[in-house]
Amino acid sequence: MHLLRTRGRTGNDAAVALSRAGMRGYAPAMTDRPQALLFDVQGTATDFHTTLTRAGERALGAGYPGRDWAGFVNDWRAAYFERLRAHNDTDGWISVDSVYRTALDELLDARGMDLDPPARDELTAAWRLLDAWPDAVPGLTRLRTRYTLATLSNADVAAVVSITRHCDFPWHAVFAAEMAGTFKPDPRAYRTAAGYLGLEPGQIMMVASHKYDIRAAAELGFSTAFVSRPLEFGDPALADFEFSDEFDINATDFLDLADQLGC
Repeated sequence: MHLLRTRGRTGNDAAVALSRAGMRGYAPAMTDRPQALLFDVQGTATDFHTTLTRAGERALGAGYPGRDWAGFVNDWRAAYFERLRAHNDTDGWISVDSVYRTALDELLDARGMDLDPPARDELTAAWRLLDAWPDAVPGLTRLRTRYTLATLSNADVAAVVSITRHCDFPWHAVFAAEMAGTFKPDPRAYRTAAGYLGLEPGQIMMVASHKYDIRAAAELGFSTAFVSRPLEFGDPALADFEFSDEFDINATDFLDLADQLGC
């Protein structure tokens, strides 16, 4: 067992203190370093909540002042996940962009809010322009000196490319579950990424702030890194950011991950 370094560099000391307080602080020592790291994007590498809260208020604030835009975004994200869970592979592939747009339409209707179709398209497009967490680019820049870096996102390939360009993320490759015609945590998504990398699962580490994601990867033989994002949903009370010794690495951010992986 090794003691985890839990130095927060997100610029929010209160959130980091919360992150530390509820965590065990230990994880199993790794005997073999991975050759490649796969990263989730929405929530793990990017702060979708802040980005979309601003976009929602910009699009709708004048007509509906004083609304809870942070809650609006969380309801939108929850509706997206619900639609993904309900999707049946036999129905054929659906784009995540279309899922977000359909969920937005339903959310606006339920709240009695009016927004014309072009503005709805523009608001949905904000998911393609998510801002990075402050530690993401510096941490990835260090990690890429030693490891092959790639994404494995449920977002559409086009969206991941757009986010990568917007944030200037230094990945070596972009993969998405779309390339397997499914969504995480379907095993095909992880196996497809491993195949494109030309590596066995045991040579790859899956990095995410969502435990269901890395648990699914672990079942296939990937090593795992949990990155705590207390502010993923704006309010730390809504996030599952507690460290667990079931993961190979627990990190407060990408800079901490780079420290623990020797970069």
